[in-house]
Amino acid sequence: MFANPFDDEELARRLERVRADMEGRQLDLILLSTPENIFYLTGLDHWGYFAPHVLIVPAVGEMTLVTRTMERVSVTRQVRNALFAGHGDSETAADLTVRLLERRERSRSAGEELLGEVEELIEGSLGRAVRFGVETWSSGHSYGFGRALRERIDDVEWVDVTGLVDTLRLVKSPAEQALMRQAAKITDLGAGAAIAAIGDGARESDVAAECIAAMVRAGGAAPGFGPFIRPGGRLDEEHATWGDSVYQHGQPVFVELSGCVSRYHAPLGRLVHIGAIRKEDARMAETAGRAFDAVLGALRPGVAAREVYAAWQEVVDDAGLSHYRRHHCGYCVGIGFPPSWTGGNSVTGLRADSDLEIREGMSFHILSWLMGTGQGDYFLSNTVLLGQHGAEVVTQTPGGPLVK
Repeated sequence: MFANPFDDEELARRLERVRADMEGRQLDLILLSTPENIFYLTGLDHWGYFAPHVLIVPAVGEMTLVTRTMERVSVTRQVRNALFAGHGDSETAADLTVRLLERRERSRSAGEELLGEVEELIEGSLGRAVRFGVETWSSGHSYGFGRALRERIDDVEWVDVTGLVDTLRLVKSPAEQALMRQAAKITDLGAGAAIAAIGDGARESDVAAECIAAMVRAGGAAPGFGPFIRPGGRLDEEHATWGDSVYQHGQPVFVELSGCVSRYHAPLGRLVHIGAIRKEDARMAETAGRAFDAVLGALRPGVAAREVYAAWQEVVDDAGLSHYRRHHCGYCVGIGFPPSWTGGNSVTGLRADSDLEIREGMSFHILSWLMGTGQGDYFLSNTVLLGQHGAEVVTQTPGGPLVK
């Protein structure tokens, strides 16, 4: 979290694809406020995204990144393909963005390099309305920001471009896949440390500490969220993690975590049993494994996500669990900033009703979750890359059953 992981050619290809989409939609300029999308186009990796960032992407010319002035050093050291425009804390990113788009300031003095291409864009759009795109569903797009844009900038047709860059991010380049494989190695180290530390009488916090320490020592950065490590009695507490108690004989322990390298994630999940595992849970582990393998076989370029889910569900049905349904059997994964590793504030899942086309280069967190079936419980998940030779499981921690 201090260096740009991408070379100029990689960033240029991404921007070219974004601009091709903009051209198809007749957009003169877009405003991006999703941290993952800003990182994708610029490589800016820091924790400053808690405050709004706006990346102004014109159809031609240089991009401009708007955020707090105090982020100048991080931005100028990491970002090579965009100008920097900083605002003080007495104003907002919206204030500065509006001024730039209104063309009220063109000076590059006083420490500010401001957008210089807007006038050319507007002149180039003669004969039709000026069209600006904005991500309306974004953690960086507040109500006040959107209102300021619409009320203070005249003669512009605003277009919702939510998902424009997110869709491009679904297919990973070779450079991105290499980062995900590195993240997977760190995931396995963290999982191994957590599993080794789990046992009768082990403190929950000690297990989490061993997991996190292993990932950091291996060169990992802070992941988007987690690790999620908690006893089976708290399994239903989605997105909750370790507490202040100790693990006990006979307990299952839920472990879900991800290593992180240059904001790329490769999650996995396991269910660890302390001392013994019930026969019905061991049988469910076999079913979960077969269902996971069915997903791997179904992940092929050109199929729809619903077909992948159907392959998982078929195994579950054949095991006598036709009553059991899940909201998905996995989701796309890659770039993630806190508080998530899912790539933003939405989840692109392998759902029973999804028409998402599976493409080579996609990456997924595949989950074979069979908890609360009434006939036994088990869970495992792994990160899977879809390459030219098929589905590749990049997280290698044994699937279990795991009994400590």
